[in-house]
Amino acid sequence: MARRQSELLEDVSVASRVVDLEFTVGQVCKIAGITKMQLDYWTVRGDIPTQGKKQRLYDSHAVETVMLIKQARDLGFDVNAAIAAAKEYQAGRDAERAQTDIRRAA
Repeated sequence: MARRQSELLEDVSVASRVVDLEFTVGQVCKIAGITKMQLDYWTVRGDIPTQGKKQRLYDSHAVETVMLIKQARDLGFDVNAAIAAAKEYQAGRDAERAQTDIRRAA
């Protein structure tokens, strides 16, 4: 019995590949729903790392930071508190993940 070609395909996950991507200023603004002025300010104020010489590029972690700052700003936090909350959230989550990895390895 012949198999259909589509039966040879497997599920793909775009989300799992996002960590490998870099995003332009315009793309980050669109993803986060913010203006270029906000992104510029938060990048400097929050010491958000970028790549690129002629054009700034943001990795997925930086985009996540921007999105968390936006979320905190929408909750009414001032810029400094929003940046601090975003970084604290990421640090806590990263520490949890590290503990989970250690437990799995043991």
